[in-house]
Amino acid sequence: MNQSAFAHALLDAARPVPDGLVAWNGSRVDLRFAVYRNNVVASLTDALTDAYPVVQRLVGATFFRAMAHEWLVDHPPRSPVLAQYGEGFAAFIAGFAPAASVPYLSDVARLEWAYVQSFHAADATPLAPAALAPALAAPELLPALRVALHPSVRTLASDYAIVSLWGAHQAERIDALPDPNRAEAALLLRPALLVHVVAIDAGTHALVCALQRGAPLGEAAQAGADADTGFDLMQALAVLIRYQAFREIRP
Repeated sequence: MNQSAFAHALLDAARPVPDGLVAWNGSRVDLRFAVYRNNVVASLTDALTDAYPVVQRLVGATFFRAMAHEWLVDHPPRSPVLAQYGEGFAAFIAGFAPAASVPYLSDVARLEWAYVQSFHAADATPLAPAALAPALAAPELLPALRVALHPSVRTLASDYAIVSLWGAHQAERIDALPDPNRAEAALLLRPALLVHVVAIDAGTHALVCALQRGAPLGEAAQAGADADTGFDLMQALAVLIRYQAFREIRP
């Protein structure tokens, strides 16, 4: 039996039952396969719902499940761990015509996938603020410093208010949605048990991206200044220190 054909038939009800299937008790293979297919599709859809709860709340459960089914037909799991299922869903949403009336939906999905990645990132002990004091007390040494960020750090920028939209949907009841047409950048990290989702300015976003590429602090600070004329390095560092984003700092 062709495993690829079996996998595609399992996710797409329009495909015929794969050749070669038999039931041990002689019952109808098509009915048994249909039950199995429904269970698999339901499980994968539930996994997407768990990964993208705000996306679902924005469009409603019925629309979300229909959209999820369109995606999963061509995107079977690559890992047996369902908690890791859903990578690439945001890109699919961006090109999904029925979702075009919610232009910020794909960026909210990007934020939620970053949340999943941050949650499942490797554990590491954040650098204590006291350990940073000597380095910050010598401004002339700052440009050459090398900073290692916590493994859970993720960041992304959007033309829409993704952090505000995400935050509004953490409550059971939503009285009013924020204006989505406002650019926001997000910092996500999990120094302990909880993932923090923090709104940051464009300069801090550029700073973090540069640090993740291995740039020294001076080069990263210049990237922040290039991205935002009002960028304040000390203020950006204060945010990163507050949320325990640093794992190591060295000359």
